[in-house]
Parts: sequence; C-alpha cells; structure tokens
Amino acid sequence: MTDRLELPDVTWRRVSPKYVVVDVVGALVFAIVLVAAASLPASLGGVPALWLIPAALAVIMLIFIAFIPRRVRSIGYQLRDDDLLFRRGLLFQRFVSVPYGRMQLVDINRGPVSRILGLSDLRFVTAAASSGIAIPGLPHADAEELRDRLVELAETRRAGL
Repeated sequence: MTDRLELPDVTWRRVSPKYVVVDVVGALVFAIVLVAAASLPASLGGVPALWLIPAALAVIMLIFIAFIPRRVRSIGYQLRDDDLLFRRGLLFQRFVSVPYGRMQLVDINRGPVSRILGLSDLRFVTAAASSGIAIPGLPHADAEELRDRLVELAETRRAGL
C-alpha cells in the first residue's frame, strides 16, 4: 500500500517551472516583513534574548522557502471527459473534481511577478462557495486556451442552470 493517493490512468499536466520564482519572491517579501516586524521589540527593547524570535522566524521561513520547488511540482490538473481534476499539496494533499456543467466563472489573473515571467493564474468558481479553484503558474497562452476550452465545455454540459 502506498502513502500517496494516486489515481490510475491519469496523466497530470503540471504548472510552469517558472512559477517557483513567483512563489519564492512572494515568500521572501512576506519573510522580510515578518522578520522586520519581529525585530522591532528586540531593537527597541535592548533585551538580547528577544533576538531569538526574529532568528527563529527567519529559520522557519527559510525551511518553508526550501520546500517551494517541491510544492510547485505537486500542483497538477487533468481534463477528463466530464470534469476537471485538480491536485495540490505535499503533506495535506487536496484533490478536487469540478464537473464542467457546474462551472460558473472562469477568470485569468496575473500579478506583477507572474506578468514579468509570462505566467497567469486560472481561477474558476462553481455554485458551491468552497469549490473555488485556482491553477497557478500557467503560461499565459495556455491559460487563455484552457479558459476558452473550459467555457466551451461548461456551455455544452450545463446541468440544469
């Protein structure tokens, strides 16, 4: 028995390896702000032991950043006959199946770093509030093509909407 949940006969499409850069830049910005905020009491208080807090946070953030490439490789999706299957996660794996007929909105988002690298995030929403899915790190042309394909599939498979 394996520790990893795998679905038989499914070829996963992965996001662009350039998405690692986007995720690392975001994590670095967050880490710098977090460590700087945690350093304020130590620098203003004059208590040397307070420097342990920002140091510990810096180590935790470096470990988090070290896992980003593996986390990005775990993101994948598959267009099947009746639904889109999406997966992500290392420790806590998430598999979501979204029927084409239930898709209500398909949207493309691009942040500044993603735009520089030519990447986009494809987001789609269904009637269920908890099922909003985002496929990050797709090349922009692929995201537009996938958006058009999902809209086409959703229109042909409307389920009583």
